[in-house]
Amino acid sequence: MSDLYERSAAVMPPFALHKMPFGIDHASGSYLYTDDGRKILDFGSGIAVNNLGHNYPTVVKAAHEQLDKMVHCCHNLFHYEKETALAERIVGLMGGGYKVYFSNSGAEAVEGAVKLAKYATERPAIIAFKGSFHGRTMMCTSLTASNSAYRKHYEGLVPSIYFAEYPKLFGTPYKMEDGKCPKQYFTQFDDIFKRLVDPYSVAAILMEPVQGEGGYVVPPREWVQYVREICDKYGIMLIFDEVQTGFGRTGNMFAWQTHGVKPDIMSCAKGIANGLPLSAVVGKAEIMDKWTAGAHGGTFGANPVSCAAALATIDALEGGAIENGRRMGEYFIGELKKLQAKYPVIGDVRGLGLMIGMEMVYPDGSPNREMTARIVSLALEHDLYLLSCGCDKNVVRFIAPLTVSKEEIDTALSVLGKVFDQTADEA
Repeated sequence: MSDLYERSAAVMPPFALHKMPFGIDHASGSYLYTDDGRKILDFGSGIAVNNLGHNYPTVVKAAHEQLDKMVHCCHNLFHYEKETALAERIVGLMGGGYKVYFSNSGAEAVEGAVKLAKYATERPAIIAFKGSFHGRTMMCTSLTASNSAYRKHYEGLVPSIYFAEYPKLFGTPYKMEDGKCPKQYFTQFDDIFKRLVDPYSVAAILMEPVQGEGGYVVPPREWVQYVREICDKYGIMLIFDEVQTGFGRTGNMFAWQTHGVKPDIMSCAKGIANGLPLSAVVGKAEIMDKWTAGAHGGTFGANPVSCAAALATIDALEGGAIENGRRMGEYFIGELKKLQAKYPVIGDVRGLGLMIGMEMVYPDGSPNREMTARIVSLALEHDLYLLSCGCDKNVVRFIAPLTVSKEEIDTALSVLGKVFDQTADEA
């Protein structure tokens, strides 16, 4: 174990310790460079933060230039160019008619989005989804339903939250006809409104347009559209948690564009500034205008350096990175499906853009958590960094930067081939 780990263990709590036999010295592009001299292909991207790869030159330049001008002055007290320019840019990305409030983290943005929905509607209840992950604050923990460990010892949580089923079609317990989304995922809302909470008491339906920690689950487009219809029918705010899906990850700037369904309110973070802390609540103007003075706030949101980096990030995304990510994602998914045809342990390959999940199963179709852990561990031995996810921890996720090259994907595929050959007798 590295000296860095031992030093960290002396000053940090157990949940903050990661038992890697190395520390990271620096990073560039798609690669991490360790303190013991290794070069590791990073297909974790800081958990979908470094969508342009590490230390993207124009983003670093913009941050340096802003550092020389002003580091902080508190956006609750003053207006400054980078904050306003970034808000204008995001409103433009939404097609107009929205307003923006900046904060620091994804959890803050989700919390802000839910607070806004409650404040604007004066309704108490929220509907979220099983398999969801929305953050670590008490509100976001209350909204999260992908792992009971995230909620352990924190009960009682925020009240008036109800959970619906998210349509994970691979392994669904419901009958599918002609490959269509089972009707139970649609009719469940009628049952919720009849038995649990009156629809006119619901402030918002909160959903990830692609579930992240829950297993990189892509919902059917027609179901997402139906949720929009439900919200319109009862005056419920539709909130998209785009913390992980936003800023090019699914092949468009935002996943709502991929689904063709616009939210009333959106939370975004992670890839917004390619590594600098920043997040945003984005809401329709008529909703945001109800959020009057004193209703919300925060000291460090809209940090000028982060805003400058975000503007440069959007420039690069629109300048070709999203298109590259879309093309590389199609190629990567296609090649992973070839592996699936060769190795039955791969139950499903799914994803949008470069948000790709590979679900591992036993011969009877049950979740194969052990193989998932083996793949992640052995890949790292071959200098490929991967992450897992899923409620059963049986999904390998691939979060390559949108700037990834075909050669780097081929390197990852070569490593995976070696790993599967090495574990063939374990499947």
